[in-house]
Amino acid sequence: MTVPIMVADGAAPPVSQADVTSILDTVFNAKTSQASIDAAYGLCEVLLQSYGYRGLELYGVLSELKKAAADKKSGLKREGAQNLLGALFERFPPRQPASESLLTSPEAGLVACALDALADKGAVVREAAQYGLDALYNNLSPEALVVGLLPALIAYLEKSTGKWQGTIGAYQLIEKISNKAQITIGTTKEEAAEQDVLREAMGTKLARLIPIVEGGMLDMKNEVAKQAVKTMTALTTLLSNDDVAPRIPLLIETMQHPSPATVQKAIHALSMTTFVAIVTAPVLALLTPFLERSLSNPGTPQEVLRQTVVITENLTKLVHDPIEARTFLPKLQPGIKSVVDRASLPEVREIATRALAVMDKAMGSDQDKVIERTHAEDVGTVLDAEVKKAGGLIGDPVVYQTVRKYVGEMVAEDVNHRHCNRIAARTGPYLSFLVADPVAVGEAVQKHYVDEDAIKYGVPEKEDDGEIEIVNADFSLAYGGMLLLQHTNLRLLKGHRYGLCGRNGAGKSTLMKAIASGKLEGFPSQDVLRTCYVEHNQGEDADISILDFMVKDPTIASEGRERISAVLEEFGFTSGPEGRQSQKVGSLSGGWKMKLALARAMLQKADVLLLDEPTNHLDVANIKWLEEYLKSHTDITSLIVSHDSGFLDNVTTDIYHYEPNKKLGHYKGNLAAFVNVRPEAKAYYTLSASNVQFKFPPPGILSGVKSQTRAIIRMTDVSFTYPNAPKPSLSGVTCQLSLSSRVAIIGPNGAGKSTLIKLLTGEVIPTAGKVEKHPNLRIGYIKQHALEHVEMHLEKTPNQYLQWRYQHGDDREVHMKQTRQLTEADKEQMDKFVDVGDGKGKRQVEALVGRQKYKKTFQYEVKWRGFLPKHNTMISRETLLELGFQKLIQEFDDHESSREGLGYRELQPAVISKHFEDLGLDPEIANHNEIGSLSGGQKVKVVIAGAMWNNPHMLVLDEPTNFLDRDSLGGLAVAIRDFKGGVVMISHNEEFVGALASETWNVVDGRVTHKGQNSAALDRFEDSKPASAVTSGLNTPMGMSEPSTAVNSGVEDNSLGVTGESMTFKAKKKKKMTKKDLKEREARRRLRHIEWLNSPKGTPHPKDTDDEDE
Repeated sequence: MTVPIMVADGAAPPVSQADVTSILDTVFNAKTSQASIDAAYGLCEVLLQSYGYRGLELYGVLSELKKAAADKKSGLKREGAQNLLGALFERFPPRQPASESLLTSPEAGLVACALDALADKGAVVREAAQYGLDALYNNLSPEALVVGLLPALIAYLEKSTGKWQGTIGAYQLIEKISNKAQITIGTTKEEAAEQDVLREAMGTKLARLIPIVEGGMLDMKNEVAKQAVKTMTALTTLLSNDDVAPRIPLLIETMQHPSPATVQKAIHALSMTTFVAIVTAPVLALLTPFLERSLSNPGTPQEVLRQTVVITENLTKLVHDPIEARTFLPKLQPGIKSVVDRASLPEVREIATRALAVMDKAMGSDQDKVIERTHAEDVGTVLDAEVKKAGGLIGDPVVYQTVRKYVGEMVAEDVNHRHCNRIAARTGPYLSFLVADPVAVGEAVQKHYVDEDAIKYGVPEKEDDGEIEIVNADFSLAYGGMLLLQHTNLRLLKGHRYGLCGRNGAGKSTLMKAIASGKLEGFPSQDVLRTCYVEHNQGEDADISILDFMVKDPTIASEGRERISAVLEEFGFTSGPEGRQSQKVGSLSGGWKMKLALARAMLQKADVLLLDEPTNHLDVANIKWLEEYLKSHTDITSLIVSHDSGFLDNVTTDIYHYEPNKKLGHYKGNLAAFVNVRPEAKAYYTLSASNVQFKFPPPGILSGVKSQTRAIIRMTDVSFTYPNAPKPSLSGVTCQLSLSSRVAIIGPNGAGKSTLIKLLTGEVIPTAGKVEKHPNLRIGYIKQHALEHVEMHLEKTPNQYLQWRYQHGDDREVHMKQTRQLTEADKEQMDKFVDVGDGKGKRQVEALVGRQKYKKTFQYEVKWRGFLPKHNTMISRETLLELGFQKLIQEFDDHESSREGLGYRELQPAVISKHFEDLGLDPEIANHNEIGSLSGGQKVKVVIAGAMWNNPHMLVLDEPTNFLDRDSLGGLAVAIRDFKGGVVMISHNEEFVGALASETWNVVDGRVTHKGQNSAALDRFEDSKPASAVTSGLNTPMGMSEPSTAVNSGVEDNSLGVTGESMTFKAKKKKKMTKKDLKEREARRRLRHIEWLNSPKGTPHPKDTDDEDE
């Protein structure tokens, strides 16, 4: 035999065959396990000091090992074989990496030998085999796990051995590899890089792995099937696709129980998924088999075929890599073509034809744009050239050919997934003893592929150009148990304005707060770089003047009172006793509070401004002012979170985007430039419910109101003045609303818009005039500072909050309104003795316990203090109002209207969870995450869900667009458009208001002016239809609108006037009915009764009357 030229690390004289045979005899026949293990380690050391791993074949070690492992008669030999195998797996890869090519080779069969031993009847043999497999797994790099160990496991699983314990062991190793690839919290940068390599490389193998593991899920042996399910679950974590992730449990269940019915159920679930994330090979590997089965089954219904074709088309549109498309789409093309040829419905054939065209386009006819994959043979060619340059081979050419192929496969993985900085470590160590300078060869191969990568993908732009870098931080960011960003970089240049973009809950505000609190790793401290966080914080001391509040701030007190006053003047806060600086902080509107926060930042001489939703609460003029302020201060760097696309377009110089791989992506230019590079981000410019869908419940029946234009709430000559304020916030306001109202309230900051809303909803009591509403009217109110609704319940989950709010059958937050609180005068009123003229003398009212219709109004059942219920009295609404029991009537009306709205609502966690899902909040978050841990946008969804639970008739939204991202904003806009009740909203977001409101009320200096009615701009919706116009009652021409304070919102005037008459409903004159009329009426009533019997439980019985007004 020719001895291969290979010098090992010890350079000792070659060992004789007799010595090796003697050691092997000790390994296989030692009396104790420890003696066998020591001999195995001794043999490894002898070989490593002489011929290295080539000695395993030269001295016949591997053949003897396999022979001993298969010896059924001797447990000692089988144990010794596994001890030796474990020693080889443990000692050789760290010291001779090239040995991996032999140890993991399916042809050598060493991995299969260890897996078979897991079925051995001897426990010591099984333990030794498991030890060896674990040692091999721990010694391999991510690339080696994928190109070395994984093929050996696949080969073992594809070959039926009959040893189910070995099959389980192979599945467990695949599960371990998949789990190792998962993104985890607390990793080092190197560990995170290894996870990225492993995850991406494993993702490309899923097309082969999934069918194998799916076969195991159907294994007759229950233990194998259970382990296969666990392995499949681990494999699906490699997808990194938020669209598919919620459907994975259902897909795995379908694999466990395959049948046409379960496949159709899975297809139906996928058809309800909105695909927006880029579709990569792992996603296609998982979904293609389901789509293929659905298309190839002759019994698939036409509707399921249609859904399958639509899913295929939507997925294909998001495949950005033509090579991945060519790998998977040809499997689906024959099925789609058969649908084109044989589908019975023309609509399905048309969709299939369109899908085929999309598939052809995705597979890429334009070769110039296709970046071809690098293969092992390509790497081998480069390696040959570099070895030749380095002086050629000094080792065995046969060994080199084996190593060349193995190294080529590893380097190809790094090149294709753009981890070129790892190539030298995957090359040089494997060439030891084969070339004179293996390190230099490894570095040369790496340089070649780094340069090639730059040619393929372009060189990252140099951003310096003489500019000053103020931040260059590498960090990871987590919140609670959730990893938001992993080993990413944030680089800020002086004077640049960076927009921070990402979906709700991605962690934008968390990043800002981490920077502000000095907790972000690598970010300069406050004494090096002064950073100021400008947020909507309403927790200031509300009872002191604005100037005193600023002077008290320790961070700016050193500036002096005069300087602070001067800066406040620059920001619009006038000085003097009557000026705005003398007003109390609590009296400021949201817009002025934002200006106050910016003035504070300027006084702090901030180098970096962290602006969290700066345009919330700002009117158009103030947004323009803020834009100019930021652009003119070129010495200040800004990091901005905003959902206002126009503002970001006008201000930003760069965009940082939260990428799917938990990294921050940097894009030069404003938002429009970013959308050009990433077209999937176009949701920043349109109002669409494609990604997030809100579904509002329909408003309940409002008794007596048959017309959409009939007034249900009215303000008459109302004025309001805040305590100690020098002038009224509103004066002489008269207006009314109906179920068809779509009203936008606009005006400058501090004009009184929110005050008008509070008067309408009963949050505050008017100083003069009166506010009337239908007794059963339910209003869903979302405040300007929407998070006030939930800030007292931060320890509850959203589900628990809704249960708390409605657990007593009505809305607890209604009782917290100022108009519902009993004042001292109200308590005195309750103690008064009243005589209602029924001959029973004076008594004290204890409570109202019932209500019923009485003529055109109501009468209430009064419980008297100190009297039994049998002495209760029915008293009309008017009489009780004359006696001064307005609060008591209001409280009872609130209870009754809320009870009506909750009539068919079950306050159960599952029902509440579905309600949150309808309003765009993930049920997992709604049920398990505390409100305090949610993002601002998620908290707003909780508030909206709370307001909509009791099916309100009127939706009142004060700055609803604050905190919501573009997707959620689009979903909310579509839900408001389709809502059947009235809508009143304040918003400075012109895009949002213009798309929804058909008229505007302009509030200026405490006066309300009706601007007239116009059609809502429905073309701003992606799904706009000509017939879907939302109008607000009667479409009066613009010219007919009087510029006065009377605002009628297109409603019918159904009172006796606007001078104080209560809201009554006029009866029409009845004519005497004929016998025929009576019969027809009886038939109508019977049909109504039958319809009521079939309605959901809790639906009120319809009145047996033909009166239009009842």
